[in-house]
Amino acid sequence: FLVDACSFLLERAGTVGLFRKPGSLPRIKTLRAKLNHGEGCLSTALPYDVATLIKQFCRELLEPLFPSELHAALLKAQALSNLQDRTSALQLLSCLLPARNSSCLHYLFDFLSKVSQRCTENLMTSSNLATVFTPCLLPPPNKAEMSEGRLELRVLVLRTFIENPHLFGVIPKAVMDSMEFLMNFHLLKDTKRGHKRRHSFKVMQSVKTVPWIHRRSKVRPAVSEQKQGSTSGDRKMLRRSLGLETFPNVQLFRTCMPCAGKHYQTFGPATALLDSPPKEACKTPQERLKR
Repeated sequence: FLVDACSFLLERAGTVGLFRKPGSLPRIKTLRAKLNHGEGCLSTALPYDVATLIKQFCRELLEPLFPSELHAALLKAQALSNLQDRTSALQLLSCLLPARNSSCLHYLFDFLSKVSQRCTENLMTSSNLATVFTPCLLPPPNKAEMSEGRLELRVLVLRTFIENPHLFGVIPKAVMDSMEFLMNFHLLKDTKRGHKRRHSFKVMQSVKTVPWIHRRSKVRPAVSEQKQGSTSGDRKMLRRSLGLETFPNVQLFRTCMPCAGKHYQTFGPATALLDSPPKEACKTPQERLKR
């Protein structure tokens, strides 16, 4: 209905007082009944009757096209002193509307903008159209919101979108530029971070670690740097799969390395065990005599 009615009125947009002058109530009632039965009767209707039907259609919706949850935010945005900030805030809020509401309002604002462009004929400027459609699109919820100042803010919100329908539902350019800058900044930051990670990993490859084995007294010989470099990727994947990357390095703890020799039954930091003790020191006296 809305598309057909707006298309019908667009051809008659020069009608004086369009949307301001009311139509005939008996004719509107008959026209509404025919439309509800699916009859195509707009072509023979009068412009004032069709314009009144459009206002009734918007006013009698269960929920206004501008949801009531956004009314307070829209009025605060309109009250901003800076023009650019005010326009950007209204644009961002228009992006929060449901898809159907946004499509309907965008079409309606585009239509009203074309009607206002012929204000020299119909005497309906964007301000006049916004005043007429405020009770239909941004109705005050209570008497406190019907003060002169609050009503003026509601009118100005609609006037902004009628004069700039191309901005409705569109993210402001300043916000898009900021998002692009942030995306490029994070990309550059991630690239530098990846370079630092690779550098720190190469440094860690030269550090020898002593794995601790439960219920064993052997200390595995240190793996050569070349072999450790070839298996570093597998070990990293294993630590990641076991969820061990969040744990601190084993070298930060003190490790108990029991051994047969008296000199090695002590507690010491793991870094002191980088050089494994001689095998002879870990053998019993019987094993030494056999040899």
